[in-house]
Formats: sequence, C-alpha cells, structure tokens
Amino acid sequence: MVPTNVGRHRPAENTIATKPSIWVEFTTLAAECNAVNIGQGFPDSPMPQFVADILKDIASHPERTDWHQYTRGFGHPRLVNALAVLYSKLLGVELNSQTDVLVTVGAYLSLYYAFTGWVNPGDEVIVLEPAYDCYAPQVRLVGGVPVPVPLELAACAKSSADYHVNLAAIESKITDHTKFIVINNPHNPTGKLFSRRELEGIADIVRRYDLLVIADEVYEWHVYGGQEMIRFATIPGMYERTITIGSAGKIFSITGWKLGWSIGPTSLLAPLKAIHQNCVFTCSTPTQEAVAQAIEREICVMWSHPEKSYFKTGLVSDLQRKRDRMATMLAAAGMKPVIPDSGYFMMADFSPLVEDVLKSFGDSSDPLDFRFARWMCREKKLAMIPPSAFYSDEFKENNDHMVRVCFFKTDKVLDEAESILRQFSSENGRYSKKASMDESEC
Repeated sequence: MVPTNVGRHRPAENTIATKPSIWVEFTTLAAECNAVNIGQGFPDSPMPQFVADILKDIASHPERTDWHQYTRGFGHPRLVNALAVLYSKLLGVELNSQTDVLVTVGAYLSLYYAFTGWVNPGDEVIVLEPAYDCYAPQVRLVGGVPVPVPLELAACAKSSADYHVNLAAIESKITDHTKFIVINNPHNPTGKLFSRRELEGIADIVRRYDLLVIADEVYEWHVYGGQEMIRFATIPGMYERTITIGSAGKIFSITGWKLGWSIGPTSLLAPLKAIHQNCVFTCSTPTQEAVAQAIEREICVMWSHPEKSYFKTGLVSDLQRKRDRMATMLAAAGMKPVIPDSGYFMMADFSPLVEDVLKSFGDSSDPLDFRFARWMCREKKLAMIPPSAFYSDEFKENNDHMVRVCFFKTDKVLDEAESILRQFSSENGRYSKKASMDESEC
C-alpha cells in the first residue's frame, strides 16, 4: 500500500507493511457492482429527529461564537461536562470533566491515541479475535506487537453467547512485554456481550500481571433482550487501569460526525492529550455542542423515564426487529445465523450451502469467505463482509466459513437483500419460506 521509496528516501518503516483495509476492497467492489450493501457498518436510516433539531438550532444562531469558533482543545466545555455526568453514573466513579475526559475525532482516533501514547517499540498488546481490523495495524504502526487470542465458538452455535473467552489462552500469551489487553464489548463483529464472569476473569489476569486495558465500548447501548451491559471499568480495581472509549456516531447513529471520547483517570489520559494537542488540537465545535445537548436530554430521562430514552428504548426497539428479520432471511437462504445479543452486526455460517454452490466461488488461494463475498457481490449484487479479515493469519484458516452482515438498514434495503437471497437460494433449491432463526439446525 505504501511505496517503498521516493528517490533515495524511504517512508517510515512501520508504514511499509501496512496493507489496504478490508473496507477499501469491498466498499469499492460494492459501488462498482451497484450492489445492495448489507456489509459495511453504517446506518442508512435517518438520525434521531431530536438530534437533527438540535444541530439545526445551533446552525441558526451565527451570533453564538462559542458554538462556531474554536473551542477547548480537549473537549468542548458543555460536552465534557455532560460526559462526566453520564459516565460518573455509568462507571460508579466521580469523574472530573477537565481531566478525565478527552474528546477526539471519532473513536478510531481514541484508539490510536491510546496505542501511540502508551505502547513503546516491542510492547505487546493482546487482541481478542475476531477483532475490528484497525487494532493490529495501529499497534504495529507505533512499533508494538499485536498478540491474537481467538474467542472460541461452541459447536452448533446459535447465539453470540456461544463465543467464549478462553482465560487460560489469554494467560498463556502474557510475557514480560505485555502491556495492554483490548476488550471490545459489545463485540464487533460477533455481537457478543461479555458476561460478568468473563470480565472478572480478565480483570483477575490484569491485576496479577499488572496490565492496562483499552475498553472499546462504542456499542454500549445496542443491547437486546434487557441484558446487562457490564462496563469493564466498573469491575473492582479496573477503573484505574482502563481507558474507556465511546462514540457519538454509534450511540446517536451519526457516524459521519466523527466524534468520540476517551474516559479514564488523569494519569492514563495525559499521554493521549499530549498527542491530541499537537495533532488535532480541537474537534468540531457545533457538533460537540449538539452532542452535548443530546446527552443532556438523555440524562434527564434515561433513569427516571426510560421509556422516553433513546438509549434505553428508542435505539434498540426497531433494531431488534431488524435483527430478527435478518436472521430469518439468512436461515431461509440455507445459512446458519449466529444471533447477536448486542451491536448491529450478525455472523452467519454459509458452509451448509450445497457443495456444488461452494465450488462456483472460484479456486483462488484466498480464504473461502473472501471468495464467497466477492462472488455474491459480483454475481448476485449483494455485498457482505468476509470476517476472516478480522483474524490474524494464524487463525484465518479455521474461520473462513462465515460472512458478516449489518442489519441497521432501512426496510427497503432489507427487502432488496431478502429478494436477492431468495433468488440465490431458490436457484439451488435451498430457500424455505418457513425458515426462521430458531430453525437453523446443526
């Protein structure tokens, strides 16, 4: 991806081995094929109307220079105050808005700040796989070493709860160079919601080996069935060791605003702030003001009147319906969906498809899921993501039989996807109108 030299000059060594991300290939391919895109993880539904109304009001007041000019570098005062109030309640600690909160250009940059600020050359970072595909490259860019540990998927899995954390496997990878464990909960791409027992087990390892934690919790409000979202920093003794990362784009379905934050003790955030002030300096003021007002609205109702809360009720009610519909569509097409407890992605095993169908995906040396996803996009005009991209080379081979789909799509897009799946499956004698997510058998 990066040229190896320009004349006699070479780029920074850590950039040379950086490969194009999965999104470069499959976003381009979906556009070229004019495919229905249920792969990439962005909502195509309107943002919440109350958030749009807030931004409209801000834009209608040009005289408010405090809304439209540079604001405080580490976070707009109103936003960091709102975040401190919200997360003090959620984490059970008293946050100082001036020292314990940092606003960034999206959660992506919060992650990069954490790695850049804390990882020295040779430091090791344990990553639970499948993992969002920026973790390992970001670690490598700063000279660190990503150490993959796979989640274990139970046989005949039907739920994301069937992905299990192997604590012994994590502990076996710890060396004198280990500095961080990255915990993505709720988990992308599996939709797994970590149990208290799993998090307490990880916390025990963190204590015994004196480690730090990055808790990527951007899908914190996308939780279904009334299940409990346990924030890692709430585990006894873990707040002092944890950088918690959140995202306005995810919680308000405004991914294009690119606004995120890091929450943690002053000592952990200080290196991140040192980088931020010399790179970005400050984030967009009007969007920070809008997110602040939206969070303030939520704080007023989420505990006293949860039925009025977008976080507690509005966000997930329609998403759960879409999730269940997507699972039914995939099951009817002959795949085995793994129903997520959280997030807006779903994994589906396509290996039950008849062998003759699988043979038609080509015989390249790429993982089977890459071949399947490309074939579906080119031939059937349906874009999905091959999740072996979220595994290191060590574990790709055993994890190339699934696709990842996003169900946070309009009903029109879901209708189009269902029509394509029905046609694809009927051509191979697979589609069942009566199939449901509960009828997918091992």
